[in-house]
Amino acid sequence: MTSTEWIAAAVVFIIAVTFAVISFRSFRNRGFLFNNAYIYASKEEREAMDKKPLYRQSAIVFLLLSLLFLIIGSSIIFFDTRIDLLEIPLILAVVIYAVVSTIKIGR
Repeated sequence: MTSTEWIAAAVVFIIAVTFAVISFRSFRNRGFLFNNAYIYASKEEREAMDKKPLYRQSAIVFLLLSLLFLIIGSSIIFFDTRIDLLEIPLILAVVIYAVVSTIKIGR
């Protein structure tokens, strides 16, 4: 493995760990709420809204993204492009979950 590949793998794993930490904190309803409904809400709307489902949605999305980056990092380290095929269902899961949960929360 070249030094460039090591650096790329390290960066990808750092991103995965960062997303895992954000996910963990979101599951505990702590930290900044990374959710568009919260970010774009006015101060009055933020105070009135129920943040629990938004934290849960963000936590699950960041957990899935963390898994995605772990797969990408593994693909870099093991030089196996077949591992990349695991990314497709995970990306689909993230997108489908985000859309369905946003609709469900909106009701």
